[in-house]
Amino acid sequence: MADTYDVIVLGSGPGGYVSAIRAAQLGLKTAIVERELLGGICLNWGCIPTKALLRSAEVFHQMQHAKNYGLAADNIRADLDAVVKRSRGVAKQLNQGVTHLMKKNKITVHMGTGTLVGDGKIEVAGEKGKETISAKHIIVATGARARELPNAPVDGKRVWTYRHAMTPTEMPTKLLVMGSGAIGVEFASFYNDMGVDVTIVEMVDRIMPVEDKDVSAFMHKALTKQGMKILTETAVQDVKAGAKDVKVKIKAKDGKVTEETYSHVISAVGIVPNTENVGLEKVGAKLERGFIQIDDYGRTGVKGLWAIGDCTPGPWLAHKASHEGVTAAEAIAQELGNKDVHPHGLDRNNIPGCTYCHPQVASVGMTEAKAKEAGYTVKAGTFPFIGNGKAIALGEPEGFVKTVFDAKTGELLGAHMVGAEVTEMIQGYVVGKTLETTEAELMQTVFPHPTISESMHESVLAAFGRAIHI
Repeated sequence: MADTYDVIVLGSGPGGYVSAIRAAQLGLKTAIVERELLGGICLNWGCIPTKALLRSAEVFHQMQHAKNYGLAADNIRADLDAVVKRSRGVAKQLNQGVTHLMKKNKITVHMGTGTLVGDGKIEVAGEKGKETISAKHIIVATGARARELPNAPVDGKRVWTYRHAMTPTEMPTKLLVMGSGAIGVEFASFYNDMGVDVTIVEMVDRIMPVEDKDVSAFMHKALTKQGMKILTETAVQDVKAGAKDVKVKIKAKDGKVTEETYSHVISAVGIVPNTENVGLEKVGAKLERGFIQIDDYGRTGVKGLWAIGDCTPGPWLAHKASHEGVTAAEAIAQELGNKDVHPHGLDRNNIPGCTYCHPQVASVGMTEAKAKEAGYTVKAGTFPFIGNGKAIALGEPEGFVKTVFDAKTGELLGAHMVGAEVTEMIQGYVVGKTLETTEAELMQTVFPHPTISESMHESVLAAFGRAIHI
């Protein structure tokens, strides 16, 4: 007899394990299927260990600039093996934490590769052979992997994806980063701070293209000032890895093709959903470009089949996956008769994005250009960190906060930030958007002094011609 559950979650990333915990909290008999490590890519190979690396680079950078703070630090050097070891230790600690949470919430873990076989059943192929488990509801949370380009084959030695870049056996001397999204810019920032000669190549006309144009322009200048070389409207035509270097043919926007030599290349050109060989087509799930199509609650349109996270349409962010996981679990509980839960569908306009480079970037909602394209009459305000006392005292005067409002109603449409700790501050605007706040409430809010967050208040004031410190 197959083990039977109320809910089976296929995949244990930040969407999968969170949905399993919420389902268990709601009294549902729950199982999770994982083929590699509990916590998925984010915890083991993505969000968390990269932040550990970036923290090491940040401290190293500050030590090198100690004299700016009236301090002296001599003979500073980086121990690459120790930096990587710390990062892997952080990931291991959190992996063990997820294992504990599975036991605490009485969630059964089936280690192995899961495949949908129809009728609410999943076949799990593990070290002990195959087993079949079944459930009234199945949540697919299989995530995604790095996209590889045919003209830039990854070998793990000279041409890397994020996984290789996270555990380097040697420090690059001259690094090419293909792609200027969050992953590409974060690794460029890490290696640049560690003393590597870094070049970023981007096909479109600006780096970080999903961000507001003012943010892109600021980051282009900031990263260039740090010593990076940035090539926009530029395509990589061919990558050939040798024993000691990589030959790369690069086509500039004027059509000229040149060949450059790098010690290493990082490919950060997007993701591919892990939806092959899962059995989705067999059970009738609808896919577009490989991504499972769902409604705002995670329903696929196939009875009892749900999907969340990076295997579904974007944005492809861990916190979006976690939120979807909770929503799906609550919707399932409601369908199974729990009248005390009231799930709310996901509003993609209120999902923040964060990039942990130096300086940091964070945003939520519409850019100024997108708001205008949508037909809004816009009021936008910008406040620079150079006008903020705390930022100057910290030695972090580089950055700004920009807010975008509907001029007719005062509705907050979007917020865009660059600078120290903005990834922590953006949540203030996310809460504001979720509560459908207007400029009036934000103006009347008391911000503590001295804090960098005062720049948020000033940005709102600036949008309506009332800024104090500029």
